[in-house]
Amino acid sequence: QVQLVESGGGSVQAGASLRLSCVGSGLAFRRYAMGWFRQAPGKEREFVAAISYNGGSTNYASAVKGRFAISRDNAKNMVYLQMNSLKPEDTAVYYCAANMGLVVTPDYNYWGQGTQVTVSS
Repeated sequence: QVQLVESGGGSVQAGASLRLSCVGSGLAFRRYAMGWFRQAPGKEREFVAAISYNGGSTNYASAVKGRFAISRDNAKNMVYLQMNSLKPEDTAVYYCAANMGLVVTPDYNYWGQGTQVTVSS
């Protein structure tokens, strides 16, 4: 059974940093591209960042480029999202996802349960 479990969310002030983590099990983690998506109340789930299976390629939404960084450690089955200079509009539930290809649409094979990030002004 495939499981993706996120952690690291929380409530912070604008300008602060958070690091989200996601651990995968039940899948050949190193063969999957990994992505982070987010969903704010009343809004559709949106792409945040993605990384290829070997970490060689990354992709970011324009809203987070230069502030967020995605990375992975295949030896630990982990993917991370370092979030700096957080803004209130970054408030959302953040989801980790796994897919056989690096895509920016929510057409991923597997999803985690999400972790809440709240940024206050």
